[in-house]
Amino acid sequence: MFLVAGLGNPGEEYAHTPHNLGFMVVGRLAEIFGIRITRRESKALVGMGRINGHEIILAKPQTFMNLSGTSLKTLMEKHGLTPEDLILVYDELALPWMSLRIKRRGSSAGHNGADSVIRELGTTDFMRVRLGIHPGHPLKSGTDYLLSPFKRSQSKELEQLVGLGADAVVSIITEGVDKAMTKFNRRAQGSNEEA
Repeated sequence: MFLVAGLGNPGEEYAHTPHNLGFMVVGRLAEIFGIRITRRESKALVGMGRINGHEIILAKPQTFMNLSGTSLKTLMEKHGLTPEDLILVYDELALPWMSLRIKRRGSSAGHNGADSVIRELGTTDFMRVRLGIHPGHPLKSGTDYLLSPFKRSQSKELEQLVGLGADAVVSIITEGVDKAMTKFNRRAQGSNEEA
């Protein structure tokens, strides 16, 4: 069984912001595979189902970003899951807009939600799908950008990015993380870091 957890902040005011991309990807997976994410469990909204024959739990922690790990640790303990069963999906300001990178393990790279999960689980050994959100120009405040609504002009690209994130998760589950990394980790245009 896999736990696919999208990071974000609860509340309507954050629903359409870059920091909620993890929630959006988990929501898209729920739509595609007919899974209802309505049960409250371990301070998260949870839904159980199958993706191409594999049992999964979809989760949206409701603790706010900086405390996501407390919710996920409890949820994993309850279902007997290990860090290797976790696929964490979240926004990444260090990657350019519309890029995606799958990682098997690693640091939080300064992401507060990923940092919380690492702290609570006591390991960096879990899979991540990182979605690039950097707009390509200098930002006055990263926090303001993360918590401000997407512009209407971004809606088409946003749909594509959410779809790409969902496809990456499905690929990890059905083909394994190595094949998924080969398939999705392409160098982003104009970036020195692999996307």
